[in-house]
Amino acid sequence: MKELEKDLVKATVRGFSRVIILWLISQKPMSGYGIVKELKRLTGQKFHSGVVYPLLYELEENKLIAGEWMQRGRRPVKQYSITKEGRELLNFMRELFEMPVKEILKDFITSYE
Repeated sequence: MKELEKDLVKATVRGFSRVIILWLISQKPMSGYGIVKELKRLTGQKFHSGVVYPLLYELEENKLIAGEWMQRGRRPVKQYSITKEGRELLNFMRELFEMPVKEILKDFITSYE
């Protein structure tokens, strides 16, 4: 894959990262480290903690997720869960993708040559 193609893929995945994080946390509460691992597994792109944690802080500041410190072994770990506001935004995003965007994406995916 050419560098320009890699950059486009990376930018597209990064653009969806907030929504993907909200969706992940809506499935089950997760730590930042768990989110980093899941993002890589789902997207195939490496997400550094220096990218993910600022997004988590932003989502938490906007009350879309809530973090709670828990003791895991000897060290404290912040576990994130989705809030009512976060769930409402996630549902709004789902509705958005049910509109014509869904058809565009479906056509884009199925017409790949």
